[in-house]
Amino acid sequence: METGNIGNIVILGGGTAGWMTAALLRRALPEKISITLIESDQIGTVGVGEATIPPIRQLNQVLGIDEREFLRETQGTAKLGIMFEGWRVNGESYMHAFGPVGKNFPFCDFHHYWARARIEGDGSDYWDYSLNYQAAIAGKFSAVSKIPATNFSGLSYAYHFDAGLYASLLRRHAEAKGVLRIEGKVGDVLNSSRRDFLAGLQLEDGREVCGDLFVDCSGFAGLLIGQSLGVRYLSWDDWLPCDRAIAVPSSGVAPIPPFTRSIAHDAGWQWQIPLQHRTGNGLVFSSTHWDDDQALSVLMRNLPGEPLAEPKIIPFKTGCREKQWQGNVVSIGLSSGFLEPLESTSIHLIQTGVTRLINFFPHQKICDEEIAEFNRLSRLELESVRDFIILHYKLNERRDSSFWQDCASMDVPDSLHRKIELFRKTGKFPKEADSLFSDSAWLQVMIGQGVRPKSYHPAAGDLTEKQLRAFLQGMRAMIGSSVESMPPHAHFIL
Repeated sequence: METGNIGNIVILGGGTAGWMTAALLRRALPEKISITLIESDQIGTVGVGEATIPPIRQLNQVLGIDEREFLRETQGTAKLGIMFEGWRVNGESYMHAFGPVGKNFPFCDFHHYWARARIEGDGSDYWDYSLNYQAAIAGKFSAVSKIPATNFSGLSYAYHFDAGLYASLLRRHAEAKGVLRIEGKVGDVLNSSRRDFLAGLQLEDGREVCGDLFVDCSGFAGLLIGQSLGVRYLSWDDWLPCDRAIAVPSSGVAPIPPFTRSIAHDAGWQWQIPLQHRTGNGLVFSSTHWDDDQALSVLMRNLPGEPLAEPKIIPFKTGCREKQWQGNVVSIGLSSGFLEPLESTSIHLIQTGVTRLINFFPHQKICDEEIAEFNRLSRLELESVRDFIILHYKLNERRDSSFWQDCASMDVPDSLHRKIELFRKTGKFPKEADSLFSDSAWLQVMIGQGVRPKSYHPAAGDLTEKQLRAFLQGMRAMIGSSVESMPPHAHFIL
């Protein structure tokens, strides 16, 4: 399959997905390629995605968005990780903290030294060696790339922010660079003579917007990729049982913690995301185990402040499109698939989807090979994130509700089962190219959920017991003194 050159791109849908797509495409593509975005003020967005992971900083830098401007315009705060409360058992918590834990050595990662020390009776916690964790629980923050006078990494961070305000900021940047916005709702799709190709979109008022490549950012509706082209949606609800969410903002908290909270409940989990002007809250749950009234009651009883709006119910189906690119339609954001926001990946998957489109953007013509590789990489990324989220549910030891019992007993994808068992027996991980989550992330969730490696790499045995003890003590002292010298998180957001 080949078509003519791409001269006109049409994006259907605004919000974070649409305007991030528009801004990145405009930044990367030649000016001779026009970019038009169609959205309607009458159509709302899901708009609850307010937490991110560190690569968003690179996105803002590429777009030329200054960090101070970003924080001011989006009411943003720093995010050093996610605190998981009650996920293994009630009363316990652990953090998936960004950045490295300890110091890796050639051929042997730090956790093997920690595992050896633990087996030999050392009682230190794995997170004693995480600068991010120690700063987070102390309410400290410093945007430095290195710990002063050392070669150790500084804090790795992302942001909490108001997604609606961020979309507005992206829109201003995109329109300033030449993206054309059209207000209107799509009434019909104009088909091309070529199979699986669209010629244009007809708005309800009769206007026609023609294009060569269409990007579907229409959210769960999937108006182009699903309704027009009929690309199937593959469900993953056998592994991820939650299918509804309720979201409500509440008044802000003080001091503002530099981390997200994920609080496990009897049939799902609750998020708390601290912004400058409010706290974002929501409850993700299984409708098989709770009805809306039960979930709403739990959420409202556990708000950290006064509610600021009426709760919003969001039904969803976890899964992905069989293909993210079909014909001359590329799906980005919720139209391509959905994974619950447990690890704050929704906005990042928009970013990587657009970046992948730029990498495989047709030089002259759309061809099968580019589409196939785009779809292959998209599926690999989504399945990797899927497995990481399943991990949290599978490795629970709660027996206080049928929901958690069902999660613990479920079969998991072979790819995840192999990873868990390899780590459990050896402390090692399979090497995966281009995986979104680092070994450090997998380690923290596995250790936090109770999996302890039974062995360690033989290179970790090279140190004497005295050398190993001094090495670990020195690292804890360095991290402690570094955190003590940091200013409070509030200094970063003032």
